Amino acid sequence: MRYLSLDLETSGPNPQRHQVLELAAVVEDTRHPLPLGELPAFRRVVRHPEYVGTAGALALNARLLVELADKKPNLELCTPDELLPQFREFLLAQGFRPNPKDCLNVTMAGKNIASYDLGFLKELPGWGTLVRADPAMLDPAAFYLNWHKDSRLPSMSICKARAQFDDRDVAHEALADALDVVRLLRPFYELPVYKQLNEKSKGA
Repeated sequence: MRYLSLDLETSGPNPQRHQVLELAAVVEDTRHPLPLGELPAFRRVVRHPEYVGTAGALALNARLLVELADKKPNLELCTPDELLPQFREFLLAQGFRPNPKDCLNVTMAGKNIASYDLGFLKELPGWGTLVRADPAMLDPAAFYLNWHKDSRLPSMSICKARAQFDDRDVAHEALADALDVVRLLRPFYELPVYKQLNEKSKGA
C-alpha cells in the first residue's frame, strides 16, 4: 500500500485560534520502499499576516519564524490559501487519483495525527474538497505500546528508543518527523503484528 507520512508545526495547540507554520509529508510505498532520502517529499512554510501562538510553541519554532521573516525568495513558502492547492498538485504528480467528487482521499500516517494534526488540517482552505484523509490513520505509537506497563500511548521519543534508534530526540521539524514515522513503521512491513501472532501460536 501507499501512505503519506505527514507532520505539522503550529503556533499553538488550538486549531481554531493557532496557525500551521510548517507542513511536510513524504510518500511511502510499502511494497517498494526507497531509501529515506529518496522518498518523494513535500514541504511548505506558511506565511500569515500576523502570528498568534503560545510562548512555548513559538519558541520551539523560532527557526521557522526566522525563515518566514526572511525576504529572500523561498520556493517552499506559501500562504494558507495556497497550501492545499500546492499539496494537491504534489499528490497528483505522485499518482494519487481523485474520487468522483474530484477530492483526493489519502491514507495518512503520523504521530498523534488523528488527535492533533487533523484538527489543523480541517481548518485549512480546501480541506475536504481538494484533499482529505481516509478515516483510518496510522500512528506508530500503537506498534510500540507496552500493554503491561504503559498508562498511555508512547511518545515519539519513547517509540524511537524502543525501536533502538541511535537518534532518539524529536527534531520538531516537520520533514524530519515525517521521515521518523516511516522509519518507525518499516520494521512491521515484512512481519506485521498478525503474522507475529501466528508465528507465536505455531511455536506454542
